[in-house]
Order: sequence, then C-alpha cells, then structure tokens
Amino acid sequence: MSIAAPLVELDATARAAVDQAVELLRGRRIAVLTGAGVSTDSGIPDYRGVGAPVRTPMTYSQFLADEPYRKRYWAGSHLGWSRFAASRPNAGHVTLAELEASGIVTGVVTQNVDGLHIRAGSRRVVDLHGSMDRVTCLHCGQTFDRGAIAERITALNPWLSDADATMNPDGDAEVADVSRFAVPECSVCGGTLKPDIVFFGEFVPPVKFEEARGIVARSDALLVLGSSLVVNSGIRLVGQAAKKRIPTIIVNRGETKADSRAALKIEAGTTETLAALRDALSA
Repeated sequence: MSIAAPLVELDATARAAVDQAVELLRGRRIAVLTGAGVSTDSGIPDYRGVGAPVRTPMTYSQFLADEPYRKRYWAGSHLGWSRFAASRPNAGHVTLAELEASGIVTGVVTQNVDGLHIRAGSRRVVDLHGSMDRVTCLHCGQTFDRGAIAERITALNPWLSDADATMNPDGDAEVADVSRFAVPECSVCGGTLKPDIVFFGEFVPPVKFEEARGIVARSDALLVLGSSLVVNSGIRLVGQAAKKRIPTIIVNRGETKADSRAALKIEAGTTETLAALRDALSA
C-alpha cells in the first residue's frame, strides 16, 4: 500500500515520554480514539489546530430548514470532496491496523469522517461522526455512495468548477454565489439528501456511541491520538476509562480538555509516536 507523508524522528523529550507509555501499555489491550491530528500526514489539515482560522460550522437545524443553507453546504462540500477522495492512509493509519492485527489494539473509535482507518486495513472501526463517503436520504433512508452523488452534482452544476471559491482547511469551500446551484434529490423518493456525518448541533447516534463504549469496556487502556477532545463524545470516553480505572495516554500537539485526567501526555506527532510504540510493544 502506498502511504502519505514520510516519517520524522521524535525528539528526546517525546522519546522519553514514549518509553513511559510503553511501560504503561505493555501487556494491555488498547482502545484507540483518534481525531483530526491522525490525518494531517495524509494532507487533511486539522482545522482546530494552531493557526487554523476560526470557523462557524453549519448546524443541523440550518441545513434542514433553509434551502439556501443546503445549497451553500452542498456546493462547498462538493468542491472539497476531491481532497478527501484523493487522500491516502498515512503510516500512522497503517500502524494502527498492524497493531489491531497483532491483538494489541482492540478497536479504533474515530472522530474523523475521512474513512482512512478502513482503507488502511483496520477492521473494528467506529466512526462516531459518520463518513463522508456515504449519503443518506432523510425521508426514505436510502443510502448512496458519495462518488455517485458527486457525479450527479457535476452534471447538474457544470459551472461550479469555474466558480469563485475559497478552499477551507477541512476540505470544505466557500462559494461566492450559490443562488443557481441545483441540490440533488433522492433518486428513490425525491427527499432531502444529507452526507452521513454528524453536523454541529446533531447528536451522535446512540447505537454508535454504545459501540464505542464497548471497545473501551473490553480494553485495559485508552490511547487518544490527535484530538483536542473538545467534542463531548470524546471526553465521555475518557470519563469511561477513568471510571474503569484504566490509564489514558494522550498523543497530541497542543492542549486538550483531558490533559489533567491523563496518566501521560505526549507532545508529538501521531505518526512517528505510533511507529515507536509499535516497535516497542511488538518486540
């Protein structure tokens, strides 16, 4: 498998922290929670990271209630879709799949919607916030492949590729004028289509969260990778680990909401840290 981004070396401080992590994790079954930082080495920037512009995400209620909002969302999302579709798993994604295959990792709970864990070979993945490669009809429940919907949008809106647009770090785009954008309808019932992702203000489906809780419940440690844990679903899993009295180790560049609750915090990139952990834990 070709992978994105070359591996970089850990500095001395991070290497010492990894050694501590190995002592905490050796012999344990590890549940993994990933955020946007895991995918930065695949060319998908972390829009909450240092230097990222402040953005106000579209809410679920806005998407449902207002056609201009749906036009704005679908136009921008369509232009940004190519970034997700062209991205490749990086070495960190592949390492997690290897650790799962060896029995060290029990499963991956991800806040990302890029589908890269599955493409890297991980088998037990819970995508808490859905996946961009699926589209669902809110009326009849029919599910569509995102690629097929993208083809329909291109056919309906041939002018869009030349539109005045500004690409945002998370793969979305801001299109200056969406007034003539034609939103695709469900080909089964004519209903409203929505990407199979959790919008701002929308709840994670209870079944999904219970699957995530199950992974933590069957594990002896929680490894958080590349997440600032500002989203409630992530912090709840850290809370579950604390109630179970199993250690939580956080790998993230920058502060997270659970730093004070972690047994160990490693300030480093996820890809290189995972490589070091794999080499030590598999020895």
